[in-house]
Amino acid sequence: MEGGGSGRRVVAVGAGLAGLGAARRLCGHGSLLLLEAAGRVGGRVCTRPFASGLAEMGAHWIHGPSPGNPVFRLATGYSLLGPEAAREENQQVEVGGHPFLPSVTYGSSGKALSPTAVSEARHLFDTLLESARTFQGTKELPAPSVGQYLRGEIAQRVPALGEGREDARRLQLAILAACLKLECCISGTHSMDLVALEPFGEYVSLPGLDCTFPGGYSSLPDCMLSALPEGTVLLNKAVRTIQWKGSFREEGDEARNFPVRVECEDGDAFLADHVIVTVPLGFLKEHHQDFFQPPLPQRKVEAIRCLGFGTNNKIFLEFEKPFWDPQQQLLEVVWEDESPLEEPRTDLEANWFKKLIGFVVLQPPEQHGHVLCGFIAGKESEYMETLSDEEVLGTMTRLLRMLTGNPHLPAPRSVLRSRWHSTPYTRGSYSYVAVGSSGDDIDALAQPLPEDPEDPRPLQLLFAGEATHRTFYSTTHGALLSGWREAERLNQFFQAPSPAPRL
Repeated sequence: MEGGGSGRRVVAVGAGLAGLGAARRLCGHGSLLLLEAAGRVGGRVCTRPFASGLAEMGAHWIHGPSPGNPVFRLATGYSLLGPEAAREENQQVEVGGHPFLPSVTYGSSGKALSPTAVSEARHLFDTLLESARTFQGTKELPAPSVGQYLRGEIAQRVPALGEGREDARRLQLAILAACLKLECCISGTHSMDLVALEPFGEYVSLPGLDCTFPGGYSSLPDCMLSALPEGTVLLNKAVRTIQWKGSFREEGDEARNFPVRVECEDGDAFLADHVIVTVPLGFLKEHHQDFFQPPLPQRKVEAIRCLGFGTNNKIFLEFEKPFWDPQQQLLEVVWEDESPLEEPRTDLEANWFKKLIGFVVLQPPEQHGHVLCGFIAGKESEYMETLSDEEVLGTMTRLLRMLTGNPHLPAPRSVLRSRWHSTPYTRGSYSYVAVGSSGDDIDALAQPLPEDPEDPRPLQLLFAGEATHRTFYSTTHGALLSGWREAERLNQFFQAPSPAPRL
């Protein structure tokens, strides 16, 4: 390929949105290869057929679909979104990462809870959560974690809850416990006690009513792939080791030295001037010692160790016909004997399903059939992965019969679930800033290597992926922007004008 970097060889590891985004921005600069361990592109964007429609195993919504969101702009350019997403008023709505859906909340006693009690408790929780975002840069923190801070605030307000009636107070606490579980799903963590308080407000929510892809989220990486030259992406090409700071030659070309050698599990090896590493933080946590030779510098190792990476899974249930009202889009679950002020149960086998926050109704039913999508995070979610489909389906049937108070509720026709913790090259869902870490760790993770700016062979290793974006971590737009960032870094190094991304 011609271009300012012609002759330069770039290898990207991982064909998720970060890798594909980087590749698109680098097109025309030297030779470019994308190595993907799986048999498909997209990474944690993964759409599968289910019932009469589609199921999003990973990324579900565009969070904040508005002009400031590069995923939204790209999807719009590829004509992948429905007419609702294009409406300007929808792009201007501020939801703060918590989109409102018409809902019903079931209590564990088998009846729907009072909408007033639910909205009062949720309003209190949202107010406290907003206040948890205000401690950035504060030296004297009221608590190290978001969870401990919220519980402290709830404890102070408990006497005022429920207007002095003990049963009303217990119900408010139970709803607040359910709110905490929902926040675990949003943050991708086992417990909000693991999420650091001081940097919590650094995460940025974009405006816009969250929207889905009518043709599935995977339509986006598929379009990005088709825009790349044939042969750029090699699937089923898992990388075993990245050797850097080296001096490697190809047979028959003694004149050219490459500083990086990427060896795959099938024995193939690729030499490169620059390697963009976009593998998930969960994979790095388990494999960075063997994955990089020589080992990564201590500051980067510390960032990998300290940052959080958790699991948020989905359970899809298909029904012959709906037992919910047509206007309901969310069925929430509250265990009426739970309280955020009491220690949670730790017996996973007996209680794993109690971490489930409820079910989103997939819309529209004409496309999807009658499908509920349940969300569950943390250790309980990881335990769920070890069970058989039959066990999960049986547990969900018993749970829904109990919640609705209908012992004869028909069992779901079929079940499908994600297993992100068991996925070997992912090992979880997405990152969060854990207690003991900060946004500085995200920046350290994103820092290219070698660290010495005077090194004669700079930018041997570049790092992208959602966990490397300081304000948009855990999102697809954070992943895409991080890939663009590293491509721009190389484009500037090659001293070539960056080509405008062609859609």
